Amino acid sequence: MQDFKNKIKKGGKTALFFLILMTILTGLSIFVTEISKKNDKLIQGRNKSLIQIQQEPENSIDLLILGDSLSYTALSPMQMWRDYGITSFIGGQSGQKIHETYYMLKTALETQSPKLVVIETDVLLHSRTGLGRIREKIEEKLSFYFPVFRYHNIWKPLLMGTEYAEESYKGFMLRDTIQAYKKGEYMKETADKVTLSPVVTEYMDKIINLCNENGIQILLVSTPSPVNYNFKKYNALKEYAKENNLKYLDMNLKVKKLGINWESDTLDKGDHLNLLGAQKITGYFGDYLKSRYNLLDHRKDKKYEMWNRDAEDYEKKLEKKIEMMQKSLRNI
Repeated sequence: MQDFKNKIKKGGKTALFFLILMTILTGLSIFVTEISKKNDKLIQGRNKSLIQIQQEPENSIDLLILGDSLSYTALSPMQMWRDYGITSFIGGQSGQKIHETYYMLKTALETQSPKLVVIETDVLLHSRTGLGRIREKIEEKLSFYFPVFRYHNIWKPLLMGTEYAEESYKGFMLRDTIQAYKKGEYMKETADKVTLSPVVTEYMDKIINLCNENGIQILLVSTPSPVNYNFKKYNALKEYAKENNLKYLDMNLKVKKLGINWESDTLDKGDHLNLLGAQKITGYFGDYLKSRYNLLDHRKDKKYEMWNRDAEDYEKKLEKKIEMMQKSLRNI
């Protein structure tokens, strides 16, 4: 009997310890999140979009774009606003993994009700295996429920007075470097296909279910990138989309129609697009969305006046960067 009482007592102490720990972690998480939302310059680049989507007015984003760095270098929300009045945000991260895509979506849905979620498909083509994968999944889940783990390095800029003032507009990065791609045709037709990782299909199931529960449509999009895409990947993504009743747009098959010039429109030899390439892709994509999805034009809505002010600032910076890029091309 005494042993039983000791076990109960020990179990109670353990439970109390974890209760106190959870309370502390929750409190610290609320604290660092609120500080970060007030000044996202305290957050390093990879986590900025997680904070910035929480800064947006509630239920103001109609289009949410998720993915790795291809997403935030190819599609410009400010251009889609200027031309169509679409309110969009890019929840992209460098090297974003599929479980991060899922938790980025969950974070966004805490304050937003997008009509459409676009997933840049490069995130479906990469996944770690083994212990590394398990650790990443646990870390991301913990970071979602206890953001203090994600934003733990906020103390350095707070104490040292430093800031991470990277320039972005609704998640889009203004990249003006030019490094040509010169290796020729990369979408050579074949019947072969790559295999998507079970981890990818597992988290895509979660993403699809979450979107279905919230009445959100999903569109898979492959933006032009010779380094990251080929026909084998197209075959696999097309098959996956068909099996899961998802719409899929591969712009790598439309490079000529889009007017992409690999001498001028890529940032880093065919890996990412620069501003010149992004303008072409976004123009086509905006037309594509307006002809197929019921996304409202908010340009005359006074509740979105801040978008007009942001767009004016964006256009000024865009004009200067494009002028410098064109000057650079003339000097080549």
